[in-house]
Amino acid sequence: MNDVFSLARAARLRLVRLLPAGLPPAGRRLAGLRPASRHLAGLWLASTLLLGGCAGLVTQNPASTLEPVNAVEAEGAERLMLQGYDLVAYFTEGRAVPGVAAHQSVYEKVAFRFASAEHKAMFERAPTKYLPQFGGFCASGMVYAIPSGGDPTVWRLIDGRLYVFGGQGPKEAFELDLPGNLKLAHHYWDTEVAGRNSVLQRIYRLVFRVPHFASSEELARRVAQAKAAGK
Repeated sequence: MNDVFSLARAARLRLVRLLPAGLPPAGRRLAGLRPASRHLAGLWLASTLLLGGCAGLVTQNPASTLEPVNAVEAEGAERLMLQGYDLVAYFTEGRAVPGVAAHQSVYEKVAFRFASAEHKAMFERAPTKYLPQFGGFCASGMVYAIPSGGDPTVWRLIDGRLYVFGGQGPKEAFELDLPGNLKLAHHYWDTEVAGRNSVLQRIYRLVFRVPHFASSEELARRVAQAKAAGK
């Protein structure tokens, strides 16, 4: 039991340190909670990490300029970007194509797979040209500063950049206000998410939500209304 409480204290401290500098006081409420409440918050965070977040703490967070990334552990790759889908194919073929282990490249401690040696060579010549925005996490989630999800088969190229979404629903919600959502997503990535641990950031923003937060149910309702209105 003492080990659990020690982990809770450590987890609470990690979450407090994660809070970005310059946020309004309301955004740093965890630090101002009563001791008992802080302890419960720490226990909740610790249990979350123990029950499913620990793998992501390492896999999604390389010690490199790419942190955090939408990566999974796979045979022959400690962290494989976008489930091994070929990043170059989105640009050259206009479709999602799975890569193969025989054409794997490692950049900034993250593994990338390609469908051909040609695509692998193209990536290695200019890797930043093909990298997905927001580390490959769902662009719709990034509107709320939440690095989560990201289905490599649901995507869109915008101004020569690759954006990945958690599903068709999040993509349609994002496209309801493309300029506004792009601005918000890039703002939160640049000022808050990039360089921070994905698991802790996700927990933080699920607890301390941005002012414009909308649930998946609300977003689905908005999409349905737009479709009904013929937009």
